[in-house]
Amino acid sequence: MLDRIALVLLIIGGINWGLIGIFQFDLVAFLFGGMGAVISRIIYSLVAVSALWCISLLFRENELVRER
Repeated sequence: MLDRIALVLLIIGGINWGLIGIFQFDLVAFLFGGMGAVISRIIYSLVAVSALWCISLLFRENELVRER
């Protein structure tokens, strides 16, 4: 379950970075009151922690996937 939450947060972060890169539009900042707003900083931090968590997906054994 934690893996899925982390992946969803990374997808949100990836879409946000795509919007920033292509349109110079930060959706998180727009929705939550700017980059310096507390809620925006929490979301950015959650995305960063999710990215760190997903690094572990690269090093896990394939046995976990086969058991399901």
